[in-house]
Amino acid sequence: MSESIIKNKSFHFTIRIVKLYKFLLENKKEYVLSKQVLRSGTAIGALVREAQNAESNAHFIHKLGVAQKENDDTLYWLELLFETEYLDEKEFISMQKDSIELLKMIRSAIITSKNKVNQAVRKNS
Repeated sequence: MSESIIKNKSFHFTIRIVKLYKFLLENKKEYVLSKQVLRSGTAIGALVREAQNAESNAHFIHKLGVAQKENDDTLYWLELLFETEYLDEKEFISMQKDSIELLKMIRSAIITSKNKVNQAVRKNS
Protein backbone atom coordinates (compact mmCIF):
# COMPACT_ATOMS: atom_id res chain seq x y z
CA MET A 1 0.00 0.00 0.00
CA SER A 2 1.54 3.25 -1.07
CA GLU A 3 1.95 5.91 1.59
CA SER A 4 0.77 8.54 -0.90
CA ILE A 5 -2.59 6.77 -1.16
CA ILE A 6 -2.90 6.86 2.62
CA LYS A 7 -1.74 10.48 2.63
CA ASN A 8 -4.40 11.48 0.09
CA LYS A 9 -7.14 9.45 1.74
CA SER A 10 -6.34 10.83 5.19
CA PHE A 11 -6.25 14.41 3.87
CA HIS A 12 -9.64 14.06 2.20
CA PHE A 13 -11.04 12.45 5.34
CA THR A 14 -9.71 15.41 7.35
CA ILE A 15 -11.56 17.79 5.02
CA ARG A 16 -14.77 15.83 5.62
CA ILE A 17 -14.18 16.02 9.38
CA VAL A 18 -13.72 19.80 9.26
CA LYS A 19 -16.93 20.14 7.22
CA LEU A 20 -18.73 17.87 9.69
CA TYR A 21 -17.49 20.05 12.55
CA LYS A 22 -18.83 23.18 10.83
CA PHE A 23 -22.15 21.45 10.15
CA LEU A 24 -22.49 20.37 13.79
CA LEU A 25 -21.74 23.87 15.04
CA GLU A 26 -23.89 25.78 12.59
CA ASN A 27 -26.85 23.42 12.09
CA LYS A 28 -27.00 21.36 15.27
CA LYS A 29 -25.55 23.88 17.74
CA GLU A 30 -23.38 21.07 19.14
CA TYR A 31 -20.15 22.36 20.71
CA VAL A 32 -18.59 19.55 22.77
CA LEU A 33 -18.73 16.30 20.79
CA SER A 34 -17.95 18.18 17.59
CA LYS A 35 -14.63 19.37 19.06
CA GLN A 36 -13.72 15.82 20.01
CA VAL A 37 -14.36 14.45 16.52
CA LEU A 38 -12.51 17.43 15.04
CA ARG A 39 -9.46 16.81 17.25
CA SER A 40 -9.19 13.07 16.62
CA GLY A 41 -10.28 13.22 12.97
CA THR A 42 -7.78 15.89 11.96
CA ALA A 43 -4.97 14.23 13.91
CA ILE A 44 -5.09 11.22 11.58
CA GLY A 45 -3.90 13.12 8.52
CA ALA A 46 -1.26 15.01 10.49
CA LEU A 47 0.14 11.77 11.91
CA VAL A 48 0.20 10.11 8.49
CA ARG A 49 2.12 13.13 7.21
CA GLU A 50 4.53 12.86 10.16
CA ALA A 51 5.01 9.15 9.44
CA GLN A 52 6.08 9.95 5.90
CA ASN A 53 8.89 12.06 7.32
CA ALA A 54 9.91 9.51 9.93
CA GLU A 55 13.56 9.21 10.82
CA SER A 56 13.42 5.43 11.14
CA ASN A 57 11.16 2.45 10.49
CA ALA A 58 10.32 2.32 14.19
CA HIS A 59 9.31 5.99 14.15
CA PHE A 60 7.20 5.40 11.01
CA ILE A 61 5.42 2.46 12.65
CA HIS A 62 4.89 4.44 15.86
CA LYS A 63 3.34 7.43 14.07
CA LEU A 64 1.01 5.20 12.07
CA GLY A 65 0.11 3.39 15.30
CA VAL A 66 -0.94 6.69 16.85
CA ALA A 67 -2.89 7.53 13.66
CA GLN A 68 -4.64 4.17 14.02
CA LYS A 69 -5.60 5.05 17.61
CA GLU A 70 -6.90 8.47 16.57
CA ASN A 71 -8.92 6.84 13.80
CA ASP A 72 -10.49 4.46 16.30
CA ASP A 73 -11.26 7.44 18.58
CA THR A 74 -12.88 9.20 15.62
CA LEU A 75 -15.08 6.17 15.00
CA TYR A 76 -16.17 6.31 18.64
CA TRP A 77 -17.17 9.99 18.37
CA LEU A 78 -18.99 9.35 15.08
CA GLU A 79 -20.92 6.49 16.70
CA LEU A 80 -21.80 8.70 19.66
CA LEU A 81 -22.94 11.51 17.36
CA PHE A 82 -25.16 9.04 15.52
CA GLU A 83 -26.61 7.44 18.65
CA THR A 84 -27.39 10.87 20.12
CA GLU A 85 -29.09 11.88 16.86
CA TYR A 86 -26.69 14.62 15.81
CA LEU A 87 -25.98 12.60 12.66
CA ASP A 88 -28.59 10.80 10.63
CA GLU A 89 -27.96 7.27 9.39
CA LYS A 90 -26.85 8.32 5.90
CA GLU A 91 -24.32 10.85 7.25
CA PHE A 92 -23.01 8.39 9.81
CA ILE A 93 -22.62 5.47 7.40
CA SER A 94 -20.78 7.65 4.89
CA MET A 95 -18.30 8.93 7.49
CA GLN A 96 -17.95 5.51 9.12
CA LYS A 97 -17.21 3.87 5.76
CA ASP A 98 -14.41 6.34 5.01
CA SER A 99 -12.98 6.01 8.51
CA ILE A 100 -12.95 2.21 8.40
CA GLU A 101 -11.39 2.19 4.93
CA LEU A 102 -8.66 4.53 6.15
CA LEU A 103 -8.17 2.45 9.30
CA LYS A 104 -7.66 -0.68 7.19
CA MET A 105 -5.10 1.12 5.02
CA ILE A 106 -3.17 2.32 8.06
CA ARG A 107 -3.22 -1.14 9.64
CA SER A 108 -2.01 -2.69 6.41
CA ALA A 109 0.88 -0.19 6.20
CA ILE A 110 1.84 -0.98 9.81
CA ILE A 111 1.81 -4.73 9.19
CA THR A 112 3.82 -4.36 5.98
CA SER A 113 6.39 -2.16 7.71
CA LYS A 114 6.70 -4.51 10.68
CA ASN A 115 7.20 -7.45 8.31
CA LYS A 116 9.96 -5.56 6.48
CA VAL A 117 11.69 -4.77 9.76
CA ASN A 118 11.44 -8.40 10.87
CA GLN A 119 12.81 -9.63 7.54
CA ALA A 120 15.75 -7.26 7.79
CA VAL A 121 16.49 -8.44 11.34
CA ARG A 122 16.38 -12.12 10.27
CA LYS A 123 18.56 -11.37 7.25
CA ASN A 124 21.19 -9.70 9.43
CA SER A 125 21.14 -12.45 12.07
